[in-house]
Formats: sequence, structure tokens, C-alpha cells
Amino acid sequence: MSDKIIENNQVTIMGEVASPLTYSHEVFGEGFYVMDVMVKRLSNSEDRIPLTISERLIDVNQDYTGEFIKVSGQFRSYNRHEEQKNRLVLSVFVRELEFVDEELDGAKTNHILLEGYICKKPIYRKTPLGREIADLLLAVNRPYGKSDYIPCICWGRNARYASGFEVGEHVQLLGRIQSRNYVKKLSEAETETRTAYEVSVSKLECIE
Repeated sequence: MSDKIIENNQVTIMGEVASPLTYSHEVFGEGFYVMDVMVKRLSNSEDRIPLTISERLIDVNQDYTGEFIKVSGQFRSYNRHEEQKNRLVLSVFVRELEFVDEELDGAKTNHILLEGYICKKPIYRKTPLGREIADLLLAVNRPYGKSDYIPCICWGRNARYASGFEVGEHVQLLGRIQSRNYVKKLSEAETETRTAYEVSVSKLECIE
């Protein structure tokens, strides 16, 4: 397995476990479980970030809700088929974890480095208050020919810079994983609140 491919997707987060472990799936006899972690921002709001953890890293019979945890790994995606279409599901695939005594301040608790390729034309817009935003979708290569598709959001001068990217351009970025709730309309009478995940970009550069 190439170290280069491991290095192109690096996540470190620290926060409070917010849900019990629940079974997700099995690969080659190894069971994987999911749980959520609440990670503080500098603004004192929080992001609820899902983790995918191997049974080989943690005692899956314990409930860790309320404990503080530090994990490192990769931000991964897969398509889940529902309602006659695919939905992009994102989570942090944990490679290492440790339980810690307390949370640090928000600047040090949520860090991601990605290197990948622009896979659709960035969407640039301005808010009603004039703030510049650009949405990117980054394809990040994984071993064995797989890729993760990571939504990213840029602000201000980074948004203006990103608006000029073409499909296929090779970029590297630093940022943080953030969550936001939105309302999905299921029918004329029915709606559902869902959570979307994306990378809020703080630094961005094009790689030749």
C-alpha cells in the first residue's frame, strides 16, 4: 500500500462521544461499528461527526458516551442506495484512537488534509450579505483503484480562487470537517431533517 495514497487523506479530530457504538458492516471477517463525536468549534458551536471503527480497535460491548476521544484516520465516502437514487454517505474511517482526559480548544480538535482532483465544476455564489462561497467536489484516491468523493466549501478569497478551477485539476487543501442540518422534502406533506458533512477549507493550492 502506497504511503503517498495514505498521506493524501489525513484527519485528526478530538471530541466527546455522543452516541453508543452500532454495528455497520463486515469486511473479510472484520466487523465495523459507527458512533458520533461532538467536536467544538472556536465559536463554541459544535459539529457532530460520524466515525467508523474496527472491532479490533475498541471494545464494541462498551458504551463510551460522554467520554473524550482523539482519533486519526481518513475521511471516506460511499454511495448508499435509497429512494431510487444514490446518497453520498461520509464518515471518518478510524486508524488510531485514544481516550483522553479533556477536550482542547477548537483550533486543535479538528484538522484535515486532502489532496485530490476536482471532479465537477466549482459552484461560486454570494450570500445576501455579500460573502463569497464556492462549493467543490474533490475525488481523493484510495488504494486498489477506489476514490472518496468529498464535498468542500471555500470562503472569501479562497472561494474566488477556487471558482477558476477546471474539472481534473489537482489540488491540495487544509481545513476542518463540519456538519450542518438541512430539511429534505420527501413528499408534499412530509419532510425530514438530515445532516450533511463537508470540509470547510482554510488553505487551498493547485498542484502542478
